[in-house]
Amino acid sequence: MPVAPSDAQALEEALSKAKRVVCICHRGPDGDAIGSLLGIGLLIEQKWPEKTVSMHCVDPVPDTFLFLPGAARIQEAPELQEGDCIVTVDCAEAKMTEMHVAHPLMFNGQYPLINIDHHQGNTKFGTINIVDSQAASTCEMLVNIADFLHWPIQGDIATALLTGVYTDTGGLLHSNTSSGVYRAVARLLRAGARQQLIVSAVFRTAKLSTLKLWGRVLEKISVTEEGGAISAVTEGDFRATGAEYSELAGAIDYVNAVPGMRFSMVLSERDGKVKGSLRTLRDDVDVSAMAGKFSGGGHKKAAGFAVQGKLKPEMRWKVIEEAGKAESEERKA
Repeated sequence: MPVAPSDAQALEEALSKAKRVVCICHRGPDGDAIGSLLGIGLLIEQKWPEKTVSMHCVDPVPDTFLFLPGAARIQEAPELQEGDCIVTVDCAEAKMTEMHVAHPLMFNGQYPLINIDHHQGNTKFGTINIVDSQAASTCEMLVNIADFLHWPIQGDIATALLTGVYTDTGGLLHSNTSSGVYRAVARLLRAGARQQLIVSAVFRTAKLSTLKLWGRVLEKISVTEEGGAISAVTEGDFRATGAEYSELAGAIDYVNAVPGMRFSMVLSERDGKVKGSLRTLRDDVDVSAMAGKFSGGGHKKAAGFAVQGKLKPEMRWKVIEEAGKAESEERKA
């Protein structure tokens, strides 16, 4: 669904009035978060070269995405100044930035805040909210916004945006790969997106520590009576494999490949919290509703949550007596 003209015009007006633009994505950034953060930042710089534009995330850029032009410019939380305009990308709510406690002034309406996101549970925390839950990625939305406003998309911007489109659709394999996604991909390729660089860095390169961690995820898969394929990794698994938390991304897609399952889930311990990642291939299952029970959210087929706590393994055994066996044993006696 294309961006509403009034939303795009409000975005351009707010940015044009700003002395400085501060762009922010969510903690634990994935490809869509990093791609849309760089994409919007570089687009604004291109449109208004006289403005100061900064890009921020509380967590470092995962190694997988360091190939993107401008990735080294991403900083931690900003210090706001008078005349700033804030742009958040790929954040369903303010707390996803992990800046809401230390920097509450960002979200109290004192500064204009443009919220650009594609999650269906978005809380509309911005002064301007551009939310399209039908879009497969925030990067896809930015393509539509740029084209509507006649902002040119050059090669570095196209590469950043295509990275987000590819990662949030699983390389165009997920069920959210719509005709609009293919139009966005074609648009970005025409603009000079470096497709093979993205494919090589994101889908065909993995550190040894990542493969070891994914091995533990796959080894621990269990199937529940409710039709779920579930796995979990502890802090000990991260230490033993030498993997960073960000290296767990992507493992859920392999757990979700178990045939006949209603849903899949990967639990992970990190910094005193348990994070859950949920996926489903079925149309009659809404994993965002499941995540919502733990104050999480996301999309109908891909969602997540985080709660305070740690994982405790539990093993269950069930003894089933075979029919007729006990009777035959008694006759022999």
